[in-house]
Amino acid sequence: MSLEYTPEFKRAVRKLSRQYRSLRRDLAPLLTALEAGETLGDPLQQVRYPVFKVRVKNSDAQRGKSGGYRVIYYLKQSDKTVLVTLYSKSHQSDISADDIRRIVMKYDATPAESE
Repeated sequence: MSLEYTPEFKRAVRKLSRQYRSLRRDLAPLLTALEAGETLGDPLQQVRYPVFKVRVKNSDAQRGKSGGYRVIYYLKQSDKTVLVTLYSKSHQSDISADDIRRIVMKYDATPAESE
């Protein structure tokens, strides 16, 4: 399974990693599981795409998964997963289905850029 990242996801990682030094280490198990083809988290029904939301523990915040990060990802194809966005529950309560749809549609409209 290949992983791709939206510009919004990359921007969020850069921004949050300034405040949370362990962010990349906290995300590593999730990325490994997604690359292995696992489907983790809860499906978001309000979005027209196969999109899932996963809780990830923030080891810098010491609040467990409830106060951790939320990663939104999109199963674009059977062999391709797109990480849509990332946010910290201590900074943002939720993300709207419209915002997720907008990010996915914008990403689908741009030429493929994989990492």
